[in-house]
Amino acid sequence: MLRLLPALIAVVAVASPARGGEVGRAARGETLFHIGGCTNCHTAEGGPALAGGDPIRTPFGVFHPPNITPDAETGIGGWDAQDFIRAMRDGRSPDGAPYYPAFPYTSYHRMSDADLRALWAHLRTFPPVRRATPPHELRFPWNIRSGLLLWQWLFHAPRPFVPDPSRDPLWNRGAYLVLGPGHCAECHTPRNWFGVPDRDRAFAGNPDGPGGEEVPNITSDRERGIGAWSLEQLVFYLRIGMRPDGDFAGGEMAEVIENGTSRISEEDRRAIATYLLSLPPRR
Repeated sequence: MLRLLPALIAVVAVASPARGGEVGRAARGETLFHIGGCTNCHTAEGGPALAGGDPIRTPFGVFHPPNITPDAETGIGGWDAQDFIRAMRDGRSPDGAPYYPAFPYTSYHRMSDADLRALWAHLRTFPPVRRATPPHELRFPWNIRSGLLLWQWLFHAPRPFVPDPSRDPLWNRGAYLVLGPGHCAECHTPRNWFGVPDRDRAFAGNPDGPGGEEVPNITSDRERGIGAWSLEQLVFYLRIGMRPDGDFAGGEMAEVIENGTSRISEEDRRAIATYLLSLPPRR
């Protein structure tokens, strides 16, 4: 037994860093999971975690968020990490079929490979649930899925986030979280007839948000946006959902805070607030 002890120590010394790295990756993935609001879309009210969400009603029809548990038949248990990265970055399924941009790969493509792999590692920690996802209920011509190939060719150009060297690390961290995993512009920016966000009015609010809910302006416009808020007020709002006037967030934003921004670090909340308050005023 004593002769085996050095060998056992060597095995532990080699295995522990690998295991520690995997644990650290999943922990980072959990932060990204919360920032991305995965629970909000992929978990139905009263249903098992990530086994498919409540219907999302939009001007284009009704979308049914899929099961993303590790179930091999009805979830993503048959995927590997590269399949996941392709879905998040290119908006394509493992067999190459295009996804509708109701799945915000149009923001997720900015995420780094390391962060996408970390998020994948965290998703693999959930128990598999066998639950089939209903097909989308979309109106013509948006129900023609092959048309998405043209849509992606015209409007989707995946590229990683590039930090702005003229800004400090906190601002760049906030920009990355807001524009990438947080996908804030997807709800807070109006879309045209093709479902493409109007970049000239980015973050200026959306009258046709999820579920028909009007989504507010979050630019630095002092009258219609959050330009009159202080940094500390916005950080506090992201933590508990209370506005400077004492009112609380409701609807979709209440879920974003409960399942997302309230669960991340104070530093990340401060980074997000720093970036949002730097947005130019738009109406």
